Amino acid sequence: MIAPMKTLILSFTLALIVVTAHAQEGKVRAYEVDPNAKPKQVETVKLQADSNDAYYQKVVKLDSTITLSSIYVRALQFMAAKNFQQNYGYEEEGKLIFTTTQDLNVNQSYINGDDAIGPYTIQFAIILDMKNGRYRYTIHNVVFYIPTDNGNRRMSLYDLNQLITNKDTKRGVKNAMSDMVRSFERYLSTLTHELYLEVENKSATSDSKF
Repeated sequence: MIAPMKTLILSFTLALIVVTAHAQEGKVRAYEVDPNAKPKQVETVKLQADSNDAYYQKVVKLDSTITLSSIYVRALQFMAAKNFQQNYGYEEEGKLIFTTTQDLNVNQSYINGDDAIGPYTIQFAIILDMKNGRYRYTIHNVVFYIPTDNGNRRMSLYDLNQLITNKDTKRGVKNAMSDMVRSFERYLSTLTHELYLEVENKSATSDSKF
């Protein structure tokens, strides 16, 4: 396990150097989302990790009068508006599964000093399990694609978390990895908050008065 971990650390270090350089040179592509603008009073998502996976999961309680059918339809409409790809949906079971690929960090993030975390691409799946008055989201299969001079470096959230929690990882690399994960988590906080507002029928788009 020691040799693979050292290889992983070295690979990320090389990718990080290129990402930072690209950010400083101002090489910016077209990006669909900006995870840096965190809305007020939005609960931060919490990473969960076990021996072979890293993911985000939470049960969200709603008004008790909101039925499974209403949650299903509103969640489906919300995800369609966000251009998420639906992979599975069965209302009677109360389950929806989506996948998406997003380009993040449209603005450079200066979190720990002067080093900028440049743009990167994220791929993940989200499962919604629904019951009357509540639903549970599970965000998993998270993969980061980090630009390098030789193409994108693929790293799973699990791999990044392993490096972040490894005492042998160099401080600079650990800080940069933590910053990248946090930028993704800001995006997720916005996404899950907007989903909640839509399902609760409290978003601006759900207002039928005009």
